[in-house]
Amino acid sequence: MPEMLKFAGRQLPIFSRAHKTCDTVEKLGSVRELDRAVHLEGARCDGSAHGGCQAGCLLFWREEWLEGPGLATADAVNDPPLATVETLTERTQNGDLYHCQATAMKQASRPLPALRFGQYVTDVKSRNVKPLTLLKGLLITFFNIFQWQSRKRLPRKIVLFGGRTYPFYKGTGTGKRVPAGEVQPGDLVEVRSKREIMSTLNPDNRNGGMLFDGEMLPFCGQRARVERKIDKIIDEPTGKMLKLHDCLVLEDVICQGTYHRFCPRGGLPYWREAWLQKVDEAS
Repeated sequence: MPEMLKFAGRQLPIFSRAHKTCDTVEKLGSVRELDRAVHLEGARCDGSAHGGCQAGCLLFWREEWLEGPGLATADAVNDPPLATVETLTERTQNGDLYHCQATAMKQASRPLPALRFGQYVTDVKSRNVKPLTLLKGLLITFFNIFQWQSRKRLPRKIVLFGGRTYPFYKGTGTGKRVPAGEVQPGDLVEVRSKREIMSTLNPDNRNGGMLFDGEMLPFCGQRARVERKIDKIIDEPTGKMLKLHDCLVLEDVICQGTYHRFCPRGGLPYWREAWLQKVDEAS
């Protein structure tokens, strides 16, 4: 993508091995597998060639595009390049629809079943995940698989915890979005408690249509600065640009993938202002 060109010639450490990723196109809660790909530290898309999309996705890099120990090397080719800056730019948009790594992820990957244990070996060998953290994640993964199967096959009265998956949380409110505007980029905020946030969510764990994902629960009670507001992002299943309101991202707060088989994508959680409390730094 054109946004990747600014990183050409730079030296960046590998953030993670991108051997798998969450399925954000069909959104089936599944994970997909990739070959010879990595994420680089700080190398996020700035959306400059995609209508100003502000999602800030961590870019995928084929090993053949990089130089470094342990990376695959590209075969020498003397033919003229098939891609140019012009062709890269031309293919980012078709009318009102945008095309990027995220929208094309289904074509660039394949399904990765949870029971293919080699993925977990790669998680540890690549240092994406520490062994004890992986063990915890595996227990959660297989408990949730058991719950999914139980809901399908067992009578409701004998299903554990009503068939709910971990982490256990459910909105207790109406999910109606409240006016926002007090919190601004640069402000120090504290993520509200789980109980406070649940009161802002409907039973589908949404507030004004925005999902509060289970991966965000570990940040409850933690403090961080507001990095920026999000006004528009590309909808990955359709390629359409979506307008957002009351959407914030926090500095150094990224998805850990604990409940998604340790997806190493490093996505940026989106926060409603109602889920945050501004900290008075003067006191």
